[in-house]
Amino acid sequence: MAMNFIFLGPPGAGKGTLASQVAGEYNIPHISTGDIFRANIKNGTPLGVKVKAIIDAGGLVSDEITCELVQDRISQDDCKNGFILDGFPRTIPQAEMLEKIKSDVKVVNFEVDDELIVARLSNRRMCKDCGAIYNIKFHPTKVEGKCDSCGGELYTRDDDKLESITNRLKVYREQTEPLIGFYRPLGKLTDIDSARDSKEVLVDFKKLFPKN
Repeated sequence: MAMNFIFLGPPGAGKGTLASQVAGEYNIPHISTGDIFRANIKNGTPLGVKVKAIIDAGGLVSDEITCELVQDRISQDDCKNGFILDGFPRTIPQAEMLEKIKSDVKVVNFEVDDELIVARLSNRRMCKDCGAIYNIKFHPTKVEGKCDSCGGELYTRDDDKLESITNRLKVYREQTEPLIGFYRPLGKLTDIDSARDSKEVLVDFKKLFPKN
């Protein structure tokens, strides 16, 4: 049976970290909508051309086009055994469309309080050279301000600044959190405490969803 997952949770909940660990352990792709958009634009696919025109004009990509891109991606060979969708669906209409495309999904809801999210994100730093990510509070680098891997300079991304974090959480609460109420009555939702170290979260995940 295919292991199809949707990872739900606020920014900074640790979805991306766990998704890469689960992708490796379960041998299924970690799919983010941002990656799908970029790949289609780069490859000049018909959908990519459409998306690029919308983005260039400063518009928002519609739910229909986003769903088309996701449908195309999850129909590819590497998704035969399953996939992890991270960042999709973001809204109830997207979730309703996905139900028609692919209804056999397990939804994992990452639970973490706002205070910890702010601590995680506001202390996050990225290497300018290799893109490695650190946290100066929880996982500091050996040399302050320098990347452990390549020695590059660390910086704070704009979306990790306090004002941006507050706004991202507000958008999540308004638009995406209602998905919990959508999936729970369908019996597809599993809550997971992601306030802990990612290694502990992975142990729990593997107990909840044993490999086939």
